Amino acid sequence: MNPNSSELDLPGFRFHPTEEELLDFYLKGVLYGKKFNFDIIGTLNIYRHDPWELPGLAKIGEREWYFFVPRDRKHANGGRPNRTTENGFWKATGSDRRILNVKDPKRVIGLKKTLVFYKGRAPQGCKTDWVMNEYRMPDSCPLPKEDIVLCKIYRKATSLRVLEQRAMEEDLRMAQFSISTMDSVSSSEQEKLLTNPHVKEEISIDQNKNEKENEVSSEPMVWMKENLAELQLPKYSLDWMQDPFLLRSPWLDNWTPYANILNF
Repeated sequence: MNPNSSELDLPGFRFHPTEEELLDFYLKGVLYGKKFNFDIIGTLNIYRHDPWELPGLAKIGEREWYFFVPRDRKHANGGRPNRTTENGFWKATGSDRRILNVKDPKRVIGLKKTLVFYKGRAPQGCKTDWVMNEYRMPDSCPLPKEDIVLCKIYRKATSLRVLEQRAMEEDLRMAQFSISTMDSVSSSEQEKLLTNPHVKEEISIDQNKNEKENEVSSEPMVWMKENLAELQLPKYSLDWMQDPFLLRSPWLDNWTPYANILNF
């Protein structure tokens, strides 16, 4: 097997070193010029890139990405390193944690600083889920002229509750934006809109259309009023009993003498 084979030539290989291995083997080896058989961790000024660009620039890694980073100080005589990128900045959380040797717990082999990436500019900014662990040699360790640290970049797992809260906040911002847009239209602008000849023409067309619809809907009522007299039912009376031309039944003839007496 070629000793210079890459990760793709080593099936099943995963690079997951411990903190002690990162400090006591990899970082110390680079600082003192040790040659490695595998080119696993590359050297990169990560602060020239945003964190979401770093996975594509790493030599190895699936969920964690490692880099040797030369420390860039703001002042020539030392001071706090500049951790500002183009679209944000890395902010330290808490104090540095000492990394101890497993076999000799009294020996400090390095320091670990945890940082979180914020979008925007300090002191304000929007917190993201990108996290960095910066490993450096202890202050008591004599260092060569070049100051290098080892950085591990990864994304913090986001819970479903946090994702739902972010979605609700986004919906609320969109609703507030819609309301502010509606309120921004003043009454004078509304009057200008109504005085627009095109808008007035559309309004008059709608009014004429409504009037025509009302006329059409009233035509059946007018027809019913005009023909109401023809629809009147005939009045009933008893005059038909004295009509001589009507047929007389024998039953009525039997009552004729009594009818004459009553008429008398």
